[in-house]
Amino acid sequence: MSLDHPKTPNDLSAFWMPFTANRQFKQAPRMLVASQDMHYTSHDGRQILDGTAGLWCCNAGHCRPKIVEAIQKSAAELDYAPAFQMGHPMAFELASRLVDMAPAGFDHVFFTNSGSESVDTALKIALAYHRARGEGSRTRLIGREKGYHGVGFGGISVGGLVNNRRVFGTLLNGVDHLSHTYLPEKNRWAKGQPEHGENLADELERIIALHGADTVAAVIVEPVAGSAGVILPPKGYLEKLRAITKKHGILLIFDEVITGFGRLGAPFAADYFGVMPDMMTTAKGLTSGTVPMGAVFVTGAVHDTFMTGPEHMIELFHGYTYSGSPIACAAGIATQELYREEGLFQRCADIAPYWEEALHSLKGTRHVIDIRNLGLIGAIELEPIAGEPTKRAFNAFLKAYEKGILIRTTGDIIAMSPPLIIEKEHIDQLIGTIKDVLDTLD
Repeated sequence: MSLDHPKTPNDLSAFWMPFTANRQFKQAPRMLVASQDMHYTSHDGRQILDGTAGLWCCNAGHCRPKIVEAIQKSAAELDYAPAFQMGHPMAFELASRLVDMAPAGFDHVFFTNSGSESVDTALKIALAYHRARGEGSRTRLIGREKGYHGVGFGGISVGGLVNNRRVFGTLLNGVDHLSHTYLPEKNRWAKGQPEHGENLADELERIIALHGADTVAAVIVEPVAGSAGVILPPKGYLEKLRAITKKHGILLIFDEVITGFGRLGAPFAADYFGVMPDMMTTAKGLTSGTVPMGAVFVTGAVHDTFMTGPEHMIELFHGYTYSGSPIACAAGIATQELYREEGLFQRCADIAPYWEEALHSLKGTRHVIDIRNLGLIGAIELEPIAGEPTKRAFNAFLKAYEKGILIRTTGDIIAMSPPLIIEKEHIDQLIGTIKDVLDTLD
């Protein structure tokens, strides 16, 4: 078929959509055709308030002129440059700016194209790091139940969401999992970090004792578990994980794909919680969702372990065709400038209390059994329909879209993470619409 004569009309069958009920969607498509600041425009001309920053990623809002212009300029000047044995100035400029904003000690970044690639990169670096130090027996990776670390084989192996794992058979060997920190019976209706559950970190000592510390390479956790439904770290929990990993010479990786770039009101969750891991995986907010890009932050100690041997030899046999692509770097530089110029991280911190109170005003609303929040992240957990898990939340998603707001559901949980430019009236609209939806929901 010639490109001049595409199939008409388009029946939508060609695109196998990700994480989507394809048959349901294609019977009644929800198409977004434009966006600006806090809103999408639907195919039928309605304004849809974005309560999810796209997919946890458009932190600076949509179609911001500074970012758009930077992308256009780069596309016209340098569309692509190889990153293997070659470079271009913007990759080094963005990397320098990122380490400047990172916690002290994170002196290097490795560019990827997504959160999934960032996770697999960090896991490979962890394995190679221990081998470079003469501890090649350290091959075991430890994740956490209900954790989400993308969809690469490494990410789903250390991840703990059963539906992401069950149909793919045997994954990576030598992986174990900590218990999750979801304790509704103890922490229900908590505002911010919950009080109970610090002791769950002690399970890491049991796992290490079972396998032997000399076999464990890394522990990877989301500081805030987003895709599982906004599961927050109990007070003291992350600090204890850091102490245990450091005690046994194990690398600690924070998956900051969601929490990075201002989502909690600080550059990274590591800053917010005051806990410094050995690596951080990022993506999403790095370019405010405009161009696919990710970055793995590593400490100088990790990086320098590889900088041995003949100088003409490749130190790490890993990378991607589009690592640090010019257009992505241009978007990343403009995004970081916009965050700084508009003070968006501090703005998030300033409006977070209003967000918290608005969310918790839904306590007592029909079907709501728990509410969780931190920074500009929120979760409204709904009582499932007996025998039909996820259906009530999905129905809420559909009705909310009809009423002009975009939310996200995971299981029977409404999850929200609006752009950091959100105003109080937007919060009122989001929460008010959700209440209206729930009041009329079966």
